[in-house]
Amino acid sequence: MGPGVLHAGAAATRFTLNRYSPPADLRPFVDFCWVVRWDLRGQPPYEQQILPHPNVNLAFEATGAAVFGVDRKIFTRRLSETGHALGIRFRPGGFRPFHSKPIFTLNDRVVPAARTFGPDADQACAVVMAAGPDDEAMVAAAAGLLVEHGPAADPVVEQVAGLVGRITEDSGLRRVAQLVELSGLPERRLQRLFADYVGVSPKWVMRRARLHEVALRVEPDGPASVDWATLAADLGYADQAHLTRDFTATLGMPPSRYARGSR
Repeated sequence: MGPGVLHAGAAATRFTLNRYSPPADLRPFVDFCWVVRWDLRGQPPYEQQILPHPNVNLAFEATGAAVFGVDRKIFTRRLSETGHALGIRFRPGGFRPFHSKPIFTLNDRVVPAARTFGPDADQACAVVMAAGPDDEAMVAAAAGLLVEHGPAADPVVEQVAGLVGRITEDSGLRRVAQLVELSGLPERRLQRLFADYVGVSPKWVMRRARLHEVALRVEPDGPASVDWATLAADLGYADQAHLTRDFTATLGMPPSRYARGSR
């Protein structure tokens, strides 16, 4: 389980989530490391929904180490009793140098980390989990696995991560044609590049970035304080109805209902 947490206010009462910068030699590949802890003893299990970003995650949990590909739907994680986990969120494209196949082959899948890293993954997971309450020790053990298996720097990772960054940071970047012009790449080459390194298309990244922005803007308040028509226009939707359809198709509820649940 990593960032992209929905209903963040309610989530903060059930678990803690902390982020840490990766070691310098992993920064070309890794966004950040995250540690989640929960103690629900005497309480009912809690189901946390996550709206994934276009990033691969490597997670170390009591059940083992696993690679989480880009999930194109809502991801739900059930927490119960007490526990902790550590994850490594790769930059968009950052897992490709570690993986022998295009990243789209991991979409909507969770696979044992041993398939990529061999038995070292299970050994690292045991060390990570044994580190217990020491976040820094957990991060160091997980990072050690990647350093040991680290590939040479790949300039394409920087290129792809930069393009995804432009999409998420520039709300005016709404059409693939704009990204084609920005990148200087033919559209078919751009599409292949994203499938190989990111796992999803540029259009998917644009759409998901807008949904994250909608969820973020309505999270702190109730629906009465949201000007839905203005929000739709700000994010490049044709109208409020388009925003509602897009949000509902992915999250399973209209944004006004999501806002009520967040309040």
